[in-house]
Amino acid sequence: MALPRPPSTPSVRWREPVTVERSIELPCGQAEVWEVLTRWERQVDWMLDADEIVVRSEQRSGVGVRIDVRTRLFQIPAFIEPMEVIAWDPPRCLGIAHGGLVRGHGSWVLSATEGGTRFTWTEEVVLRLPVVGAFAAAIYAPVMRVLMGRAQRHLRRLIIASGPWTAAAA
Repeated sequence: MALPRPPSTPSVRWREPVTVERSIELPCGQAEVWEVLTRWERQVDWMLDADEIVVRSEQRSGVGVRIDVRTRLFQIPAFIEPMEVIAWDPPRCLGIAHGGLVRGHGSWVLSATEGGTRFTWTEEVVLRLPVVGAFAAAIYAPVMRVLMGRAQRHLRRLIIASGPWTAAAA
């Protein structure tokens, strides 16, 4: 999915987006992972750079769900990032458009494996910072990679700690 490029202005320099991808094996089925991922407000339990998540749309599932994520930098609430679901194919794929300081899109892809589910998280983003946006994004990419990996490991621990799951229990 390619990002549209806004017209250039003297105060903003747009560059190619930074892409970061992380994968992890989770010891449960795709339906369970999907259920955990789409509990919007509970994402703060495993996505440690998220301070609070608020659903802004009436709908809670499907294309068009709108959420605001208050993001932390260095454990301090920093900014609110509006996001919108742009792809929805349960329990396989979820796509999100970023609409604030961070522009671009992310995807969560779930694929069945012999032992459970492979969760692949990809982010393709541009930081909307005048003049230094491309430089800041290049510096932020390794940080984003660490944060995504840490979030996935916390998600794995959360799933393991919750024990066996059945559709009836959801």
